Amino acid sequence: MIVVSKVLVDLKVLPESADVDYEELKEAIREKLESMDVVDIEGMEEEPIAFGLKAIRVKVVVPDAEGGTDALEDALKEVDEVNQVEVVSASRTL
Repeated sequence: MIVVSKVLVDLKVLPESADVDYEELKEAIREKLESMDVVDIEGMEEEPIAFGLKAIRVKVVVPDAEGGTDALEDALKEVDEVNQVEVVSASRTL
């Protein structure tokens, strides 16, 4: 039996501007992640940055695979209104 380890990834997604509709952005992020069959969404919340700008903190569980979080980051960068995606942390789950 082959057991694939999984990784809990904490991402910070920054929108293009503070004027974005954060609920729509979160829904677009959720849809993008759900289209990636290998991702389990553990949580999503807004984090104030400055001057009305908020980051979306996204926690997901993905298989531990070669290439790390690159595919995940690239997919989220494709979402309209997303300016930047940053991996805050990544750790193997038990």
